[in-house]
Amino acid sequence: DLKPSNILYVDESGNAESIRICDFGFAKQLRADNGLLMTPCYTANFVAPEVLKKQGYDTACDIWSLGVLLYTMLTGFTPFANGPEDTPEEILARIGSGKFSLSGGYWTSVSAEAKDLVSKMLHVDPHQRLTAAQVLRHPWVTRRDQLPKFTLNRQDAPQKVKGAMAATYSALNRNISPVLEPVGRSTLAQRRGVKKITSTAL
Repeated sequence: DLKPSNILYVDESGNAESIRICDFGFAKQLRADNGLLMTPCYTANFVAPEVLKKQGYDTACDIWSLGVLLYTMLTGFTPFANGPEDTPEEILARIGSGKFSLSGGYWTSVSAEAKDLVSKMLHVDPHQRLTAAQVLRHPWVTRRDQLPKFTLNRQDAPQKVKGAMAATYSALNRNISPVLEPVGRSTLAQRRGVKKITSTAL
């Protein structure tokens, strides 16, 4: 389950070599004859469409999650949540359709190669999605030494990332309480009241 909270440093050096991927929840091992898993185990904002549709899934779903993570790192917001008013159904419907934007906002300063990698990692068809080996051979990865060396303008990017993530989890975990009215206003109570009056009159 690839997501920001599952990426940790093993020490305080801050070096890339000390980064590790972990998971304190459920993990699945591929054992089925067809190489596919059927039981959904996921974090909503990073789940691949095939997992949601219960079509069976394999390691391609991890490439999707990594694509969502890369999208978030490049822009400061998640691909399938628009704001705190989003409902779980709306967010999951966007994930299921695989529709997202690579234009406007922060995308204007993102290279064409980075956009190409994200779009191929977030392909809705797992068979058309890049494999891990193909991701490592992608020009955006292999030409990383040619990236500009200027200092990035941080602005309020961390706050925007936190806001986008909070909006997603808020929408997915929203529990709207029903509005209760006084018992006396219910149809059943009113019927019983009429019967009581009638029997008293008799």
